[in-house]
Amino acid sequence: MHVVLPGDIDDPATPSGGNGYDRRVCAGLATAGWSVHEHPVPGSWPTPAPAEQTRLAELLTTLPEGALVLIDGLVASVVPDVLAAHAGRLRLVPLVHLPRDDDTEARALAGATVIIATSTWTRDRLLHRYALPPSLVHVAAPGVDPAPPVTGSPAGSALLCVAAVAAHKGQDLLVEALAAVADRPWTLTCIGPLHREPDFVDRLRTRIATHRLGDRIRLTGPLTGDRLAAVYAAADLLVHPSRGETYAMVVTEALARGIPVLATEVGGLPDTLGRVAGERPGMLVPPEQPQALAEALRRWLDDATLRERLRRTAARRRATLDDWTSTTVRITTALEEAMAS
Repeated sequence: MHVVLPGDIDDPATPSGGNGYDRRVCAGLATAGWSVHEHPVPGSWPTPAPAEQTRLAELLTTLPEGALVLIDGLVASVVPDVLAAHAGRLRLVPLVHLPRDDDTEARALAGATVIIATSTWTRDRLLHRYALPPSLVHVAAPGVDPAPPVTGSPAGSALLCVAAVAAHKGQDLLVEALAAVADRPWTLTCIGPLHREPDFVDRLRTRIATHRLGDRIRLTGPLTGDRLAAVYAAADLLVHPSRGETYAMVVTEALARGIPVLATEVGGLPDTLGRVAGERPGMLVPPEQPQALAEALRRWLDDATLRERLRRTAARRRATLDDWTSTTVRITTALEEAMAS
């Protein structure tokens, strides 16, 4: 099988949930016995230049008749004409992380043999927006690696945010919320690329300075491996104030360590956070409301009983998480259906 990937798939300076998912899927399929041929395509996806679209078209032309082609949605969803030219000779399987909700994506998905969505929320969105046959769209949610449990500190004051520092991830809302609870003891570590929206990062730094929080909020840039694991190990609460999210792998990465989560109630986040015996391993607040975020932070910092309850629930949720083998099995089911078409 062939896998078409964004060109920055292995760039350590641009880690993302989508790239991490793609990398794990390729490895999982290879381990499961598939012959996987990777094709990273350079380009400013999802806004490729004409020359970048041409290179993609040339790549697809070189693939053999009837080839099975898993193509990342960051690429697939914006090149309907390129895909249409090959839909009759290739088995095209778009892997949709984030629906674009536009006519371009509708035309791109029209030539798919099957479609794989990375969350139930994404599948529901695709079915609603494009009136696709339900049998066409499969779900293969991300897995998570086992991780050592984190006990947390008595005060619960070590806050963590793991996401690209960009407007849609809502770090500006978090800074405003933290300014409202500046009389409480807390520190925040923000991990994630700083180069994607430099103007937003500049405005965020200005807000931090205006609120005199520079000694309490740290923007580290991207971290991986042992350095990332060490920050998770020291964290008490993951805060994810996103304005929109299809899944949020960082939530399950926190839960894999038994770390409670405070997140916005958007997209697929409630499903990712989940429940155990009817209880959530964290708190959800409305999006775009820093005052609601501040109130939840105040409750977390002031209420030791709440902290212990959420930590116990997060520890139970940890035991229910699927690993990456489950993701590979679901991807395989979709690919086998495409092969049988």
